[in-house]
Amino acid sequence: MIRKILVPVRGDGKGDNVLAHAAALAHRFKAHIEVTHCRPRPEDLIPYGVPIPDALRRQLVQNTYALADQEEQGLKDEVHALAQKLGLDDTGQNIGERATVSFVEEVGRQLDVIKRHGRLADVICVAKPDRDRNLGTNTLKAALFHSGRPVLMCPPVETPPTELGKVVTIAWNGSSEAARALSEGMRIICSADRIGILSTGKDAGPGTSAEDLVAYLRLHGVTPELVTFEASRSIGQDLLSQSAIFGADVMIMGAYGDSHERETLFGGNTQTVIDRGNMPVWMSH
Repeated sequence: MIRKILVPVRGDGKGDNVLAHAAALAHRFKAHIEVTHCRPRPEDLIPYGVPIPDALRRQLVQNTYALADQEEQGLKDEVHALAQKLGLDDTGQNIGERATVSFVEEVGRQLDVIKRHGRLADVICVAKPDRDRNLGTNTLKAALFHSGRPVLMCPPVETPPTELGKVVTIAWNGSSEAARALSEGMRIICSADRIGILSTGKDAGPGTSAEDLVAYLRLHGVTPELVTFEASRSIGQDLLSQSAIFGADVMIMGAYGDSHERETLFGGNTQTVIDRGNMPVWMSH
C-alpha cells in the first residue's frame, strides 16, 4: 500500500499540478502527502570570496530571512487552499484514515531535502522537467538517483486527473531497472482494474520474458494483458503511444539503463519518455 507521498515544491508554479496528481493517488490509497519546501541559508546567497562590510552583510541576512518567511507563509496558504480544493485533510488528525496533507519547511538545499525526506516515502511526485527553461531536471535526478525510492513524474495538464492507477501499463524488457520498477510498483499494479505489459518480444531472455512476467503476476492474483509491438527507432515514444492506446493513466518503467549523462547527451528511451511524456510515469532506477 502507498501510505506516504512526498511532494517537493520550490515556488516555480508547478507545485499545484504535482499536488493534484499526488492527491489523486492519495485518495486511492488513503495516503498522506508531505509537501516539503526548503528555504535557502542566507550565507548561500552571499557571493563567496567577495568582501562585504559587516553592516551590509547583516542587512542581507535580515532581508533574506524576511523574504523566506514571506514565501513560506505564502506557500502554506497556497497548500491550505489547494487542500480544500482537492479534498485533502490538512488538520493532522485523520492520517491513515483518509487522504491527508501536511507542509514541512526545511533549511538548506532542495536536493538534500529530497534525499532525506524521500528515503522514507513510498513515492516522490515531481513535475516533468522543462529542459528549455532548465527547470526540474535536478529535482527529478535527485529523487531518482539519491532517494532509493520510486518517482512519479507528473506532466503539465490543464485538467489534473481525479483518479490514478486504475489502468496501468508496465514497460518490460527484462532489465534490472524494469524489475525494480515492477517490484516498487506492485502496490499500484495489484490495485489496478486493468494492467498491460508492453514488450517488443525481443529484449528479454529466458526467465525474464514478457510471458514469464505474466506468469509471475498471476502468482500475485493479477491477470495482465500482453501488448507486443514492433519497435520503431524510438522505443520511448512507442511506449508512450502504446500506453495511450491501452488507455493507461500511469506507465511503470525502469529508468536510465544507461547513465543519466549518456542518455541526456545521446538520447535514450528514458530521456525520450521524460522529454515527450504527456502522462504520469512511475519510474525506478
